[in-house]
This record gives sequence, C-alpha cells and structure tokens, in this order.
Amino acid sequence: MAKYQEKFFQGERSLFAEKGAEIIRTTFGHGESPLKESSDISLKDSIFKWKYPLWYSDHIKVDHTVFEEMSRSGIWYTHDIEIVNSSLQAPKLFRRSSRISLKNDHFSDAAETLWNCSDIKIENVTANGDYFGMNSENIYVDHLDLIGNYIFDGGKISKCTIRILFPRMLFGTVKM
Repeated sequence: MAKYQEKFFQGERSLFAEKGAEIIRTTFGHGESPLKESSDISLKDSIFKWKYPLWYSDHIKVDHTVFEEMSRSGIWYTHDIEIVNSSLQAPKLFRRSSRISLKNDHFSDAAETLWNCSDIKIENVTANGDYFGMNSENIYVDHLDLIGNYIFDGGKISKCTIRILFPRMLFGTVKM
C-alpha cells in the first residue's frame, strides 16, 4: 500500500487512478481531478482546494478532511465512500453516487448536494443548502440538522430524524 504523508500535490490528476493508498495530512492544491478513478483510498487530516477531487472512485474512507469551497462538484460517480468528522464547504458534492456514509460532518454549503444518489446513511450531520438530496433513494437519516429549501425533492427516505430549519419542502414529492 502506497503511503503519502505531509505532501502537497498540484496540477491536474496528480494521483490519477491511484489504488490502495493511505493519504495523511496532505493538501491537494489547484488542479482538477486529483484522485479521479481511484480505489481503496484512505484519507485523513487532508485538504482538497480545487475541483472534482473524487470522480469515478470506489472504496474511499475519509476522516477529518476539508473539502474547501472550490472543491465543488467533488464526489461524482463514486461508490462505497465513508466520510467522518469532516468539513464539506463546497456545493454540488455528490452526484450519481451510491453506498455513501456521512457521520459527524458539517456541510457549510450543501446546495445541490446528494443528487441522484442511492444507499445513503447520514448520522449526526449539519447542512446548509437548497435542493439537498434531490431524487436520491434508500436514505437513512439519524439526526440531520438542515437549513434549506426544497430538500429531498423527489427523494425516498427509509428512516429519518431530521430537524429542518426554515423549510420550503415539497412534501408531496418525498416518499418516507
């Protein structure tokens, strides 16, 4: 297993198609798609500063990591991803992804996040953003504090404990 510790990567696709790597206290600066098509990756105490960090990736574990505002559209077409104790500051983070586990995370800008995703487990998460969870299905939620409008529009929630602040939710389109 490759190990990257206290590194700084810059430029497009810096660790493209990386397999079986442990990445610790590493910063991914300007440059799109640093871990595109990666698999079996463990990230800890790291920072993503730019766009599309995890596209078409599989089997990803993320702990105490920051996805800064410009890491937008960050996690698309990715399957089997666990993110814990992390700060997600960019909009549009998840699209067409599955087997997503989010625990003890904070989304400061969750606008248009979790679109067309499936098999999602959310535990103790705070989020701020409109159109959160649109058209997603098989969603399990255990304590989600959410500020936003039109949340889970078209979504199918299996079980939930949600506190929604200032909602304009389209109740007729959410299946619980």
